[in-house]
Amino acid sequence: SMPSEMLLKIFSYLDAVSLLAVGCVNKRFYELANDNGIWLKLYSNYLQPKWTTLKMKSRETQTVSLGCAALHDKNPGYWKKEYIFKQTSAFKSRVMQLVKILDPYTGLPYKNKEAIKVSGLSWIIVLKGKNGEEHVIGKPNLSFKDTSVTILWYSTDWPCLDILSTLKLFGVTPLLPDQSRPLNKNGPRRRSLIAEYPLANLTENSVALGTDELVQLFSLTPGLLVGIWKERNEIAFVMASLHYNQLLERSILGSATVQYAPPPNKPLLDDIDPEYGLHDYCLHLDLHGRSCMYVCGTFRGLFCRKGDIEHGYLRLTVVSLKDNRKHLPVIGTLGISWETVVFKGNVKDCFVMDLTLLDETGKPFWCFSAPVNMELSSKASGLYDYMGHIYTTDYADPEGKVCVEFVWLEETKEYIIVSLVLYVSTKKVNSWYGTNY
Repeated sequence: SMPSEMLLKIFSYLDAVSLLAVGCVNKRFYELANDNGIWLKLYSNYLQPKWTTLKMKSRETQTVSLGCAALHDKNPGYWKKEYIFKQTSAFKSRVMQLVKILDPYTGLPYKNKEAIKVSGLSWIIVLKGKNGEEHVIGKPNLSFKDTSVTILWYSTDWPCLDILSTLKLFGVTPLLPDQSRPLNKNGPRRRSLIAEYPLANLTENSVALGTDELVQLFSLTPGLLVGIWKERNEIAFVMASLHYNQLLERSILGSATVQYAPPPNKPLLDDIDPEYGLHDYCLHLDLHGRSCMYVCGTFRGLFCRKGDIEHGYLRLTVVSLKDNRKHLPVIGTLGISWETVVFKGNVKDCFVMDLTLLDETGKPFWCFSAPVNMELSSKASGLYDYMGHIYTTDYADPEGKVCVEFVWLEETKEYIIVSLVLYVSTKKVNSWYGTNY
């Protein structure tokens, strides 16, 4: 029963976050909270830096006056949208500034963790049922590595797998971040779609990565792992592995329905003989099990000649069977650790592979973070230095393939990487350099 003029007067004392909250009460409050006069005042105050307030007072008054004169020419909510747009643009610029400094070791942004903290970024998964109902799962556990972050969700009230159709992974940030006060967890937030995965017939259509006494792991491309209870067809946990390359852009710059698309690469002029092929590439490789690191290595000076191009792939040999100086020992027993509210476990012979391939200029050329597994090979090691069973790990995506061979040493109870070969798609190379291999 309160008059609208009185409500508008009350609303004029609220900040932007409170106005957005008030607008969710009912239809009338929503219309009043969209008042252009209130939002124009907030917009003008936001644009005016504090140190120039006195100096620019007359100009500000003039701007507001002109704005007020044009209030009736704007649709309701116009200045609200303008204010939110300015705020989010400035926020994205601040975050992107933090990731401009690159780590010479990995070639990736050096301050990823700091940027994630400043932005208030978190991640959620949204499970959509076949009837259209959505279930939001938040509050994940994070594990940071040199080149990726591993995110684990577990809950006591997962919906039944049989009724689910899709799983969406979102980055979530405050709609109106304010560095002068702690982030409001209940305030308005925006979503950025990172990936969408089908869940229909998951156990039949997805790759079974491994199993232990309690759960079975299924891998969904790109970089998602779903743990299913073996005793019943229900989700135990979901684990996502996100590579730092374009992590913040995909988690912030996308929309709730459309994924972020990175700009095309601008190739540099290369005066080396084109017959020489790729040269001076650098690989950074991490193998980990979410909570522990098994292998961390950097390989420089990688190259591929024209003669190494076969069946649409360029071959980069990183570790060779014949050169034991580059063979890598694996620290610990390979496995992916998981946990839920009650149980914990470790699925052996599985791990997360983080690959960062840099081109000759140091730019990330091919990057991914994905769960993989190792399988016993039918052939035995013929190497004089290593006598034992051979295990292989293969990974493939539209940009390339990775083939790894391990030898198990029974005496020392450890794995040794004796072969590591990358196969880069010629389509990827051609689009990157604007050439025709």
